[in-house]
Amino acid sequence: MSKPVNILGIAGSLRRQSYNRSALHAAKELLPEDAALDIFELDGIPGFNQDHDQNPPAEVMELKKRIRAADAVLISTPEYNYSIPGVLKNAIDWASRPYGDNAWSGKPVAIMGASIGRMGTARAQYHLRQVFVFLDMHPLNKPEVMIGEAADRFDSDGNLIDERSRELIGDLLQNLVTWTRQLNKD
Repeated sequence: MSKPVNILGIAGSLRRQSYNRSALHAAKELLPEDAALDIFELDGIPGFNQDHDQNPPAEVMELKKRIRAADAVLISTPEYNYSIPGVLKNAIDWASRPYGDNAWSGKPVAIMGASIGRMGTARAQYHLRQVFVFLDMHPLNKPEVMIGEAADRFDSDGNLIDERSRELIGDLLQNLVTWTRQLNKD
């Protein structure tokens, strides 16, 4: 058997009871046997400041280190104002800087998202795909995991109770592992 695919999970929300953080925890339960998921919290990442490009804060250095150590990335994003949450965009910007030191480059990436709205983060996910083009990331196309009306899909403890959403996340993870192995063939 091949070595496990190490996936770095990032929730695009700082809220402790975030549906997207809960979706990442559900993903940990649904991983294929040949994968591991490590979750990175964005709450210590300061606002991006290009004045610190050459000497980034320790939290940013840790984020870049963890991205580079991962075989793939899984982002679980909410949608704010039809787009990517500021905290997630901030982390993306830090990890891509300074120019020529883009930690995201070449990484396979999968996206999922949960929202109280009906569309379940569709627009934020599509905006992320646009950002991935410049970052030189390799997004997985299917399945799309957009957990709409999230308040009905998670219980009061943050457990994902919607079976269809759990199935889609399981499929997404299996496809991410396969995609990562395909991209990393020597």
